[in-house]
Amino acid sequence: MLNVSNVLVALAADPAAGLSTGTGMLASFRLDWETFAAWSVRVGAALLVLVVAWVASSWLRRLIKQGTHRAHLDPTLGSFLANAARWGILTLGAVTCLGVFGVQTASFAAVIAALGLAIGLAFQGTLSNIASGVLLLVFRPFKVGDSVVIAGVAGVVNEIDLFTTALDTADGRRVIVPNAQIAGAVIDNQSHHPRRRFEVLLNVQFDADPNVTEAALSRALRVLEGKPGYLPSPPPEVTMTDFGKASVGWAVRYWATREVGGAHRPELLGAIKQELDREGIKLAAT
Repeated sequence: MLNVSNVLVALAADPAAGLSTGTGMLASFRLDWETFAAWSVRVGAALLVLVVAWVASSWLRRLIKQGTHRAHLDPTLGSFLANAARWGILTLGAVTCLGVFGVQTASFAAVIAALGLAIGLAFQGTLSNIASGVLLLVFRPFKVGDSVVIAGVAGVVNEIDLFTTALDTADGRRVIVPNAQIAGAVIDNQSHHPRRRFEVLLNVQFDADPNVTEAALSRALRVLEGKPGYLPSPPPEVTMTDFGKASVGWAVRYWATREVGGAHRPELLGAIKQELDREGIKLAAT
């Protein structure tokens, strides 16, 4: 810094030396001012980058959430994508600020890449579940409330998360299935269509007359006429499926809405037994 008293003392003692001292101090003052000005510009630019990154990340986060909502995507997926985009922009802004202060961002990016690779290898299974969860939420092979069979588990979908899918089974159990197992397996969505075909399979003794058996099973189907959810079209059918040395296989099929079709099965079974007993037809031992 420039000290006026020191300059005056130097001029009184030796005018030439004092002048030299004052010139040096002025140069030092200009150097300090230029350094201060340069760093002020850098700090201002860094603050501007951070503000722009913060505003842009918040705007993009809100835009992605609105877009996923309009596209009727799952709210969990919308929040995940929105937060990922926001933190990505904030990270880019932080790296840009380091570059403003002269930090070599190339080496910094290499460190981040190496760290990301290490984390990816450590959480390989978890990341696989996340990727599978994103696919399930985007393509929606099933939704909450559907009756499905996935990864060998039958139940009603209670929740679809990024990591797991929760199923409620018929006997009151909550089963948590990792999404990676679902994405790589066959998905049986039993609630996708509004109607389903239901069937009853049975084996009767080989010596039973096929015409009499078919007539008896057809009469048993009449018990479903007028029942809620029963669909007369496509028409119900009674079909011989196979036969062996001691038995003949039959299938009784009918169509109904998916919500109540299964509830008609006990009544149909009772009608089938009554009609077979009336004709003296015995079921084959299994």
